[in-house]
Amino acid sequence: MTTITIKINERTKAGKAFMAMSESFFKGVDGIEIIELETTKSTKKEEKYNPEFVAKVKKAEAEIKKGNTSRLNPNDIWGSIL
Repeated sequence: MTTITIKINERTKAGKAFMAMSESFFKGVDGIEIIELETTKSTKKEEKYNPEFVAKVKKAEAEIKKGNTSRLNPNDIWGSIL
């Protein structure tokens, strides 16, 4: 048995045409199975960011949960941080 993986962007004209062709051509054929897999958004997000940056964000979220936060005056932001 051979497995072939093809990445198709279904938003493009070519991707839509390929999906329509493959579904009509292989539908009901013995010995060929089309398995659709979708990539989760969380997986894509984690791949995009630098691991050091992700660690800093998680550390900041933990500090917020502990209550270690600062409040800024929205009417005088520069005065609040200086």
